Amino acid sequence: MFTGIVEELGTIVGRDDLVDAARLTIRGPRVTSDAGFGDSIAVNGVCLTVVEFDQQQFTVDVMAETLRRSSLDRLGPGSPVNLERAMRADGRFGGHIVQGHVDGTGTIVSVTPSQNWTVVRIGVAPELSRYLVEKGSITVDGVSLTVSAIGSDPPGAGYEAGEWFEISLIPTTLQETNLGAAAVGSVVNLEVDVLAKYVERLQATRSAAATQNTHNSTAGVSGAAEVK
Repeated sequence: MFTGIVEELGTIVGRDDLVDAARLTIRGPRVTSDAGFGDSIAVNGVCLTVVEFDQQQFTVDVMAETLRRSSLDRLGPGSPVNLERAMRADGRFGGHIVQGHVDGTGTIVSVTPSQNWTVVRIGVAPELSRYLVEKGSITVDGVSLTVSAIGSDPPGAGYEAGEWFEISLIPTTLQETNLGAAAVGSVVNLEVDVLAKYVERLQATRSAAATQNTHNSTAGVSGAAEVK
């Protein structure tokens, strides 16, 4: 588990494309300072397993499913990536619950700088936007952020999704993560708040149970009427 507090801005230094996967080598001295074989490190919000490492860099294998569902397939040598080690049991919970299981991607549709922060608008598919609420949590490329606004644009607005949300980035986030260099058209990894998904599942289960109970009651009444 992670918290969405990026520890280091690393750089991809190598990529080997395999038949159904890719092997990435990433420079990140801080996150490899205590790395071990099999450790989990979030790379742009994707939980990956360390298979090789030294004091300066580590290597991970990325399977085809992960490449398909995330933006990692677009990255290569020289690409900056946000890095975070898995949370220690005795560590501070600085962000929110982040699993490192990317739900999908979004596209940056506007970047609006101001004196003290930058507002970034991200287009998002409806199947993810339903989990977003204003002032709720969202993970963008592994960064724990607060949704500052949500909305939608009419068809033909210039991006496929039609729905969007905004995040406000403070100078520290702009300086210490790859979001500071994100431009319009950039694709970012998104992980919605897992609590929202659990609530949806519980509501669906409750609704299905209520429907089944109603059906059983109706069937019982009909059956009694037929006996008479």
